[in-house]
Amino acid sequence: MATVQLPQKNVRRVRVKYLLFAFVGVMIAYVLQHNESFLLDPADPAWDHYQPIKWWLLPHGIAGAIAISLAISQFSGRLRSRYIALHRLFGRIYVGMVCIAAPLGVYIQYLDERTGDPRSFTIATIVDATLWLLATGMAFWCIRGRRIEQHRQWMTRSFAMALVFLEVRVIGGVTGWETQGVAAVETIVWCCIAFAYPLADLVLFIEDRLRTRSAQRDGGASRTAGLPTG
Repeated sequence: MATVQLPQKNVRRVRVKYLLFAFVGVMIAYVLQHNESFLLDPADPAWDHYQPIKWWLLPHGIAGAIAISLAISQFSGRLRSRYIALHRLFGRIYVGMVCIAAPLGVYIQYLDERTGDPRSFTIATIVDATLWLLATGMAFWCIRGRRIEQHRQWMTRSFAMALVFLEVRVIGGVTGWETQGVAAVETIVWCCIAFAYPLADLVLFIEDRLRTRSAQRDGGASRTAGLPTG
């Protein structure tokens, strides 16, 4: 009895994480152009504000930029499977950068109270930094215990907290709320903090559902591939 081998279709599935990383790239480009362009102009008036804290801001900014860049690489399946040692190295560097960027962000915001920022803004920054450190610490603890799935979940939450820096600036710039005073910006900050973990879990849920459906389709195709022709 002959069997028919059904042709396998090479269908490219757009994964959720690729869409997410593309969106992150757009946010980075927007923030660099809209918020950080003063870095290329020594005469920009923004330097007057940053002058007293520039030596704290420099390591904070560098550590934060490295952390976001390395966080993206940590979700690369190819890097994990082919270059495991490099993946682990990037992971350790990421943890170190978070431990630098998060506390410095709190201290810088505390120093900004001298220019009129309210203490509530500093409290929001403390909550942001604490949740970022918590997620990163849990991700590191899970991978040390070989709990791979839990590590992936906490790394996703950590990445979500890292993106709060970009989200606040993008939302404030696109909506124009950044010109409405400190209270409006603080509201954006609190909203981004509140939604970071839930949105990370939503992304994990969607990706897991897509993976399950893909596995079910592949399993069904493999079973029908051996059907008899008569």
